Amino acid sequence: MQVTLVILKPSAVQRGILGEVISRFEKKGIQIVGMKMMCLSDEILAEHYAHLFNKPFYGRIKASMQAGPVVVMALKGVDVVNIVRKLTGVTNGREALPGTIRGDYSMSVQENIVHASDSPDTAAAELKRFFNPGEIVDDPPFLIPFLYAQDEL
Repeated sequence: MQVTLVILKPSAVQRGILGEVISRFEKKGIQIVGMKMMCLSDEILAEHYAHLFNKPFYGRIKASMQAGPVVVMALKGVDVVNIVRKLTGVTNGREALPGTIRGDYSMSVQENIVHASDSPDTAAAELKRFFNPGEIVDDPPFLIPFLYAQDEL
């Protein structure tokens, strides 16, 4: 099984829709194995967005991500990176399909509610960035037989 990172951005926290967004993942059958609220420092943002650090819009990203606290989550499941990306929808909320998190809750490219890791390798690096050892639990949910067939595990 894979584990991936999701960040519920300040736009989700401030709008009071954390429960609705988190329930989307839970209702799909994805297990939450780590979760905490935090404020993002300049250093962690520079590392997280290193690929965008020299872009002219980096300042806008930084201001948005530091507008308030975020909730970071470690989510676990079969092919969870792919599944989470499909649930979140495309980056631009105006273009995201209805039924996706961004399609239902966002009208913006920047204030798009959620960040989701884009690959298993990225997820591994991002999880290390946001979670300390011991903050991600490895407790198998009792519902596994009702979520997956034996040959899917």
